[in-house]
Parts: sequence; structure tokens; C-alpha cells
Amino acid sequence: MAHIFIIDDSPTDVHVFTTLLSKAGHRVSSAASAELGIEAVRRERPDLVIMDVIMPGMNGFQATRDLSRDATTADIPILIVTTKSMETDRVWGLRQGAKDFMTKPVEARDLLSRIDTLLAA
Repeated sequence: MAHIFIIDDSPTDVHVFTTLLSKAGHRVSSAASAELGIEAVRRERPDLVIMDVIMPGMNGFQATRDLSRDATTADIPILIVTTKSMETDRVWGLRQGAKDFMTKPVEARDLLSRIDTLLAA
């Protein structure tokens, strides 16, 4: 199906998302930091990025902004999936270029549905 890239410093979350997405037929890659993720997304050009926000070094909002403003990656939809649950976080994430925003923990069915919607757009 699609190549989905996960940028998240939590090995547990990466494992859970990778298992879920792989079972749904997607190819999954990941990076444990925003900096490494940006490099890999530019190189691999996945179909969609799942972005955490709270990470050491560069945070997910900054990485989303970098990817959405780069001509080589601007067309790749970014879905922010984070523990940050304030409405201001959602609005800020969307203003940085994310196409959707979800709060952890996420329901598997909801995550897959939103991914399908973003991939179809």
C-alpha cells in the first residue's frame, strides 16, 4: 500500500504503530529524532509522515514546519500524533503544516481511517 515514515523517540510507540500499519499492508520506516527523520524523509520520500511532538533536540512542530516548507517534501502529508492535548497544540501543529492532529493514545481504527483519508487527498 503506502510507505509511512514515523518520527518518534518512543520505541514503544514506534513498535505499536509499526505493527498496526504493517498488518494493514503499509511499508513502515522510522527515525528516533526529528533531525534524523527530516534527513530520511527527504531521502526516502514516503507517502505520509507520523510525527511526534515531544522529542529531545528539535521538536515535532519544528520538524513539521521544516518538512512542509521544503519544496522537496511539502507534498508529503504529516499527521501529528502526540500526548499534547491542548487545543492550542492542535492549532499550532496545523499552522506548522500538519494535515491532521491526534492525541495519544490513539484508537487503531481511528488512526488507520485518518491515514486513509490523508493518503486519498
